[in-house]
Amino acid sequence: MTTTSWWRRAADLTAAVVALVTVFPIYWMLLSALKPAGEIQSLSQKPWTLAPTLDNFRRVLGAEGFARYLVNSLLVALVVVALSGLVAFLAAVALTRFRFRFRGTILVMFLVAQMVPIEALTIPLFFLIRDVGAVVPQVGLNTLGSLVLVHLAFTLPFAVWMLRGFVAAIPEELEEAAMLDGASRRTVLWRILFPLVAPGLAATSVFSFIVAWNDFLFARTFIISATDNQTLPMALLVFFKPDENDWGGIMAASVLMTIPVLVFFILVRKRLVSGLGGAVKD
Repeated sequence: MTTTSWWRRAADLTAAVVALVTVFPIYWMLLSALKPAGEIQSLSQKPWTLAPTLDNFRRVLGAEGFARYLVNSLLVALVVVALSGLVAFLAAVALTRFRFRFRGTILVMFLVAQMVPIEALTIPLFFLIRDVGAVVPQVGLNTLGSLVLVHLAFTLPFAVWMLRGFVAAIPEELEEAAMLDGASRRTVLWRILFPLVAPGLAATSVFSFIVAWNDFLFARTFIISATDNQTLPMALLVFFKPDENDWGGIMAASVLMTIPVLVFFILVRKRLVSGLGGAVKD
């Protein structure tokens, strides 16, 4: 056996081990959601169950407000995806195709914004949202608009940086040829650039969706008393009890929370895996 074959087998084995380590927590979460209460509380845990049950899922779906929390999370995540994609696309085009003062400074500011820990900005953002809400109540405390606004602020820097690379990879000759044929700047923007940047939009949309969907810190901070505006991660708190945590309910709720993310990923996977190599031709 050649040295190349040994390296290939070692690489395959390493990839298999990494895949198992990554998948195991997901498997254990699903297994715990299907286990009856007696097996979950047992001191001798086994990586299987001979008596799977859906009682944990029924208890979660029957919990008060769960459906409302689900709708709120979907609404916030989808609005963040749409707005961040649109604003990031326009900003990436402006930063790539136009020359203006402080362009480099703006790019550096986007990069620095990604380095600041979220926890360090939570308190300043709380007071900012409170003051903004006094002028625009739709984005004040206890509203879903506050979550949308904050998530936009944290997802836009990453989205702009990623889409800037996609826009820069598109030859400017395509736009020049279209404009010579009589196309307007708006036509070039939406009928030429936008379809070619679709893979980058898919990648940024997945990132924006996951950030908004899994958020707990901002939802806990900005939604203080309006229980009707709470999001799905807040529903997990119902199953944490002072005397004994309902781990079956927690795992079942966690499984249900991952389903929309998987569905969204499946919907955009074709755009996500496709590159610009086959889309841009000289």
